[in-house]
Amino acid sequence: MAAETIEAHDSTTAPVKVPALGHLVDDEKRASINEKDDTYVDIDKAPLEEEDEVLDTFTPFPPIKGAPEEERQLTFRALLVGVLLGAVVSASNIYLGLKTSWTFGASLFGSILGFAILKPISKYGPAYLGGGYFGPKENTISQTAATAAGGLGILFIGPIPAMYHLGLLSKNPEEDIGKLITFGLCTAYYGLFFAIALRKFYILKLKLIFPSPTAVAYTIRALHAVGGDAAVNAKKKSICLAAAFGGAMLLRIVSVYAPGILWDHHVFWWLYTWGWQGIIAAENWGWVFEYTPAFLGAGILSGLNASLSFFGGSVLAWAIIGPVTVKYGATFGIPVDEERFPGYISYGSLAASKALTEPSPRYWNLWVGVMLMLCASFAEVAMNGPILYRGLKRAFFETAEKIPATRSYAEKHLTTAEREIEDPAPQSEQVPTWLWSGGVLLSIAVSMIVLALQYHVSPGLTLLAVILAFIFSFIAAQSSGATDINPVSTCGKSSQLVFGGITQGQGIFDAPALNINMTGGIIAAGAASASVDMLGDLRTGFLLAASPYAQFIAQAVGALASVFLCAGLFLLFGKAYPCITDPVLFAAGDCAFQLPSVAAWTAIANAVSKTQFPVPNSAAITALTFGLASIVIVVVKYHWIPEKYHGYVPNLNAVGLAFTLPQTHYSTAMAVGAIASAIWLKKSPKTWEMYAYSLAAGLSAGEGIGGVFNAIFTVAGIGGDKGSAVGCPGFEYCG
Repeated sequence: MAAETIEAHDSTTAPVKVPALGHLVDDEKRASINEKDDTYVDIDKAPLEEEDEVLDTFTPFPPIKGAPEEERQLTFRALLVGVLLGAVVSASNIYLGLKTSWTFGASLFGSILGFAILKPISKYGPAYLGGGYFGPKENTISQTAATAAGGLGILFIGPIPAMYHLGLLSKNPEEDIGKLITFGLCTAYYGLFFAIALRKFYILKLKLIFPSPTAVAYTIRALHAVGGDAAVNAKKKSICLAAAFGGAMLLRIVSVYAPGILWDHHVFWWLYTWGWQGIIAAENWGWVFEYTPAFLGAGILSGLNASLSFFGGSVLAWAIIGPVTVKYGATFGIPVDEERFPGYISYGSLAASKALTEPSPRYWNLWVGVMLMLCASFAEVAMNGPILYRGLKRAFFETAEKIPATRSYAEKHLTTAEREIEDPAPQSEQVPTWLWSGGVLLSIAVSMIVLALQYHVSPGLTLLAVILAFIFSFIAAQSSGATDINPVSTCGKSSQLVFGGITQGQGIFDAPALNINMTGGIIAAGAASASVDMLGDLRTGFLLAASPYAQFIAQAVGALASVFLCAGLFLLFGKAYPCITDPVLFAAGDCAFQLPSVAAWTAIANAVSKTQFPVPNSAAITALTFGLASIVIVVVKYHWIPEKYHGYVPNLNAVGLAFTLPQTHYSTAMAVGAIASAIWLKKSPKTWEMYAYSLAAGLSAGEGIGGVFNAIFTVAGIGGDKGSAVGCPGFEYCG
């Protein structure tokens, strides 16, 4: 799983335990399994097909016993299937991200479903239709293409729709198709070239564990195991994923025609209409249960800590702090229909015109959530500062060693072991230095031209955005490799603060400042996000001895597909739901998407681009208080709480996200999924290991694709608004 602000794991570089044939699990799940099943051992010595086989996670896995040698890795069938699966994930992520800002990585989905599609084709199909041996290395190439093809969706759930809300793009998204494509080009290939540059350093030298990519490598190896129950188990996992995917997609499609019955249960609204007048307050604050497969699956993927933290944040924001601010006159709601439904009030307005005089609880809480996430993320980076410092220092001197003027100085600071490291990939399978370095220079030139011609941003500021992207790539790679947390959202917000400081210092305000802030932030955050995703794929490929050059080609193909896929999907959603790009329609409150990430990008851009800081004093004070508290909690966690109890410390990024998302049903569903998963794990650890992550991946992707079909049906005039509003608040369609 991958989220814009949250990742599933929070571990260190110390050995962790994984299922013998499967996935990384958190401390609580691990403890439960170890009580009942001794097949969970240290990741450094995890037995696979044979009891006496020992795998070292810092060197490539040995060939699978009994499996033929793979003569080809980079194949047309692998690229095609990978791109198609990436398209599924991309569509799912744009749909889910616009609703919640939560996105999911394509690695696990691509590895399992890629196997499910290509294995039968390879076994039964003729050579000219893709038949022939299909092994773990080719599976890695397919999964790599899937990750790259699904990687740009993050731009279209936050910063790009935020530019529409800020009036920086035209009112008709179809007129901006060229700009949408060039934005993708400016970020996708930085990530690709940066990842190659970082591979040697983070994977071969620092030997960071990259927990999720490592788990994907174990999964692929298990799927291709020879003999015994391996083939049967692989088939079962594939069937489970496909069934979950199909069921979730079907539920999402049919539910929009009767959302008050099949999708949302507005229990408190029902009680209100039956005579309990006071209970309408619970409906006003968004306490609804929704049958969202994606977030039931997210609970399985994320575990109890992140899921319960998310739910706890919802309770704190929308059951305690929100009502308190209204009671004491700090925030205000808007009556929905005073005559028909007394007491029915909306608290979700983001209208900027009343931001200082009559802010809504949503606008007020937004600042608390953003500050909490920023401070918590920076505190996590600071607590891992020594490792990060050593890594950046070595990277700096390695670069300086290649420059004649600084070579002698750099050589004094690098040992022979640091300068020389053996690459297990043959020279013929490595990406030539001229290729990735030339690609970086070409990407810089293209970005300068695009931003200068389309957005009137100076080349100097574009170069600054590229430098920030490279710095953020280092930070995000270090964080993701050591803890499995990719702080992409924090990188984006940080870049906005940097560009805000520059424009304020130069006396640039309002629209010109907003333009610089958003375009620079997109380049910096998008490139950093893509580089870390692709670096994770290279870690998976390293363990499975896949060719780095073949992965590079797969990433290039997938990234190119993603540029056009994401732009097209965004246009589809924008046409079906105009409120995504129209701030007036969105502010009216009648939108199928909550756009929490859009709200965060817009709020920060406005804050650093205005002459008057548009944040109520009470919100600013509360935000600073929560930010300082989050820093204290992180420091205490690392210095005084034993590592084995870290799983009980709240995930502060998840808590902060809950403050930015006024709909509580997502956190409720995640909590339900996580609790059900924990019970399942305790009762039957072997079936949990067999099916849990396949089930979760299928549920997440299935709902997203169902949302795509609903968008198509809406454009065609046969959408859910033609269905029944029975059970919906106000007796109006609620799908």
